[in-house]
Amino acid sequence: MRQTSTSPASTKESKTEYFSRQYNARASIPDHPQLFARWQKDSALVRRTHAGLLDLPYGEAAGERLDFYPANTPGAPLLVFIHGGWWRSLDKSDFTFVVPDYRRAGFNVALLNYTLAPKASIEEITRQQLRAMAWLYRHADKFEFDRERIVVAGHSAGAHLAAMMMAAQWPVFGADLPKDLVKGGVLMSGLYELEPVRYAEFVNVDLKLQAADVNRLSPAYMPQSHATPFITAVGALESDEFKRQNALIATQWKSAHSKDVPLPGIHHLNICDAFSSIGHPLFDSTRKLIEQL
Repeated sequence: MRQTSTSPASTKESKTEYFSRQYNARASIPDHPQLFARWQKDSALVRRTHAGLLDLPYGEAAGERLDFYPANTPGAPLLVFIHGGWWRSLDKSDFTFVVPDYRRAGFNVALLNYTLAPKASIEEITRQQLRAMAWLYRHADKFEFDRERIVVAGHSAGAHLAAMMMAAQWPVFGADLPKDLVKGGVLMSGLYELEPVRYAEFVNVDLKLQAADVNRLSPAYMPQSHATPFITAVGALESDEFKRQNALIATQWKSAHSKDVPLPGIHHLNICDAFSSIGHPLFDSTRKLIEQL
């Protein structure tokens, strides 16, 4: 069921001002350059100290690459992480820091890349993620993980893509793919209704979203392909719109919504630190979701 956004904005001009301010998370985090630099430094250290298979091609485009970090035990579940960056920035290598604690918890981890906008549209980026997930499912035996326990997690634009994987009609995409290919989801600070994004000029200059794109690219307007259990999370310091988006997907898919994790003191970026740290409620909720599959 479609549920349109509500805001103080009514005219096109006021919508542009309102949504541009609400969605420009970096503008509200003055130290974001230092945070990105720390992520890159920590991620580089992980790549030097942890065995992983890097830049595995899941498609023909240069951006269609993934990194795979194996668990210590064959047959373990697989956690797939999709990074954010408004579909137009950042790289899987910036997020290798999420790997160590999930490997300590006994899980395989895959980090997905995609062709960034404006070279690719959101629709094509979504199709690339479909190819990546299908590729992983089909290579489960080679990489010795349990294809019956694949969980997808995403942050920001990556949460949109993760939700699209949870709505995907997998047998249509490949006759060998089960409808429940994705067994669980973790959606963090995501964008599930794209209508407001059309008015966020700072990013839509690259995304070029049109009204006709919104229905087919908004997971909040779609049913889940099956009742995939999932958790949601948004930082207490995030904007009203990110909080609304978080509540929207939980409501629209309420029959499968397992938990919303409260995150006091957390903003749009350091939620990724919470997600990657053993002992944090967001990490522990993710681990519990996977272990219950």
